[in-house]
Amino acid sequence: MSAQKPQILAIIGQGYVGLPLAMAAVDAGWSVIGVDNFATKVAQINAGLSPIEDISNAQLKAALSSGAYRATTEISDIAKASVITICVPTPLDEKHEPDLSLLRSAAIGIAPFVANETLVVSESTSYPGTLRDVIIPIINSAKPATSPTLYFASAPERVNPGDPVWNQKNTPRLVGAIDSESQSRALTFYESICDAVVPVSTPEVAEAAKLLENTFRLVNIALVLEFNQICSSAGINVHEVIDAASSKPYGYMPFRPGVGVGGHCIPVDPLYLTWWARKNGDQAKFVESADSISRQMPKYVAQRALGLVDSSIVNPKVLILGVAYKPGISDVRETPVSELRDHLLSLGASVAWHDPLVPTWESSQSVDLDWQCDVVILTIKQPGMNLEQIMASGVQILDCTNTMKGFAGVTPL
Repeated sequence: MSAQKPQILAIIGQGYVGLPLAMAAVDAGWSVIGVDNFATKVAQINAGLSPIEDISNAQLKAALSSGAYRATTEISDIAKASVITICVPTPLDEKHEPDLSLLRSAAIGIAPFVANETLVVSESTSYPGTLRDVIIPIINSAKPATSPTLYFASAPERVNPGDPVWNQKNTPRLVGAIDSESQSRALTFYESICDAVVPVSTPEVAEAAKLLENTFRLVNIALVLEFNQICSSAGINVHEVIDAASSKPYGYMPFRPGVGVGGHCIPVDPLYLTWWARKNGDQAKFVESADSISRQMPKYVAQRALGLVDSSIVNPKVLILGVAYKPGISDVRETPVSELRDHLLSLGASVAWHDPLVPTWESSQSVDLDWQCDVVILTIKQPGMNLEQIMASGVQILDCTNTMKGFAGVTPL
């Protein structure tokens, strides 16, 4: 970075992306200011209590006690930074189209305080052109007169919550900037915290690559979800088929069926792609089809589960095991279990849920495993989930995880 500017990083957003980035930067010798709008979260973080699984309380406390990190709600503190990264959510709106309100708000918030020769990086996932056409105009229109020169780049986050192997340091990062000086500064920054940095020619390439990464996952998951239904109708174990296909050492990658897709990326990012395609006069028909298939899967699971209940029971009681979107975490963002529950209710069932890592969910509480029910749906196998107790009860179980093979009373999805 510039010799006149200290190694101070400001991160806008201290969630699943921003906080791990902050800890990685601290480890690399940066002083970090973590900015977040939520005062309760900021107070929790500054008390040494991590709000996410990927960062332990011990790691957070060490960063705080060293003085290299602090969280704040004061956006004006970013004036001290030589690098500012925007790490805010980019969800979908009620029409399933891009919602950039938080991203716009972040740009508006930092604009009056950004110092001259500061590098501004967007890590938030969005459609190609977001940095150049949305973020930069907002910041340039409201930046201080004393800050004539700013540098801009896109480096979309690659965070996989709960992953014990891949993290901020060892996951390669894409970097695309608006000009050569911005690119040089962005590469220098990310090379200081990441083992491998991959330069690309423009921000649009980096933004598009992020959409492709997660669209690839959606279409392959949708394929196996549809394939699962076909195999089930024919009485074929889809997991045995997947295992058999996986013996091929090239040209194949295994994906597994489940209740559907969830989390902050796979249900969302491909729809940024379909929206962007329509905006440009094109249509991503294949991606739209994959999205439709994945969104119908919870309905299929609900029907399969109720098919295990004696037909004489008019209002069956269903216990869902696991409401997080994947095992080992408490993250319920875009969990397909919401749609599963709604379909069960629409079919006349009474529904309760149990998840050792999620005490409350959508204004409801996790129940004990002795809750009397007619069928159990294992959607996510969480650590600490006493499945032996469920099996001992003799209730029918629909296993959507392929983790209870060979047990009596267990039906695979």
